[in-house]
Amino acid sequence: MMWVRSLSSDRYKKDVLIVAGDVAETCGNFVLTMSLLRESFRHVFFVPGNHDLWLRREKHNYFSSLDKLDKLLDACERLGVETKPSIVDGLGIIPLYSWYHESFDEERDITGIRIPSLEMACKDFHVCRWPDGLKNGETLALYFDCMNDKNWNTVKDIQRRCSHIVSFSHFLPRLELCPEKRMLFYPNLPKIIGSNFLETRIRSIHGDAGKQSTCHVFGHTHFCWDMILDGIRYVQAPLAYPKERKRRMNGGEDWLPFCIYADGRFAEKLTPCYWSDYYAVNPRTPNCTQLAPWVARFYAKTL
Repeated sequence: MMWVRSLSSDRYKKDVLIVAGDVAETCGNFVLTMSLLRESFRHVFFVPGNHDLWLRREKHNYFSSLDKLDKLLDACERLGVETKPSIVDGLGIIPLYSWYHESFDEERDITGIRIPSLEMACKDFHVCRWPDGLKNGETLALYFDCMNDKNWNTVKDIQRRCSHIVSFSHFLPRLELCPEKRMLFYPNLPKIIGSNFLETRIRSIHGDAGKQSTCHVFGHTHFCWDMILDGIRYVQAPLAYPKERKRRMNGGEDWLPFCIYADGRFAEKLTPCYWSDYYAVNPRTPNCTQLAPWVARFYAKTL
C-alpha cells in the first residue's frame, strides 16, 4: 500500500496500467488499491489472481470464491477499472482469465528429497472455496478459460484492427516461463502455476506473429522475466514481496511500473531478468534432476 500511495498522481495521467492479479486478499483492500491506481492512471486493466479470491480474512460471508470474483468485477465496473478486451490509441489490450492445473507440469519430477505436498505448500487449497463440481484441477482451469468466450468477438475485432496487441493473465501459459524444478526451493511449483488452456488461448490470439507485434504479460511466480518464445514476447514485471524487492532478482519497486509500450512500439527488454537472461544462454534441461547447490543445501538442512 505504501508503494501504491507513492505513485505520482500526475506522472501517469496519460498512461495505461496492466495489473496481472494478486492485488489484495480482502475485498476492502482491493477496492482501496484499485481506487488509488485509477486516480493515477488514464486506464487500469485487471485480471484476478489466486490471492484475490482467498476467503480466510473476509468479513463478508461469500458463498464461494466465484461469488467473491463477481463482487470484485462489480467493484471494477464501478471504479472504471477495465476487465474486458479493448483498444487504446491503436493498441489492442486483452485480459485473459485463467487458473492453474497440476497436469500443466509435464516435466520430470525431483525425487529423493521430502517435498511438501501441494495441499501443504499452497494455501489456495484451504482458503479458496468452489461450488460443487469445481475443484483445483483441469475442471477449474477450463471453467476460468471459458470465461473468455463471452469476449471473443471483441478479440477477433481487435485482431482485425490492431497491428500491436498485448494480452495478459495472472497464470503462466508455458513451463518455459519458470525455472527448472531443480533450481526451485519448492520443486513442485510448476504444478500450481499454469494452464494449457491459457496457452491455446494465447496462441489463437498471437498465433501468426508475423502479422502483429505481440506481447503477453503474466504474473504469479514473482520472477522478473522477459523472453521471446515462438515469436511471442512474454514479460513478468512483478512488484513481489518486500523482501523480494530488495533482491531485485524477483521483484521491483523503484523501477516499476515498467513501460512495455510507448510511441507505437514495444519497449526495450526489461533488465535485469536473472532467470530469463540465464535461459537465453543456457539450454533448458528438464530431464536433469540434480539439485542446484542452493536447493541441495536447503534440503540438507531440513533432513
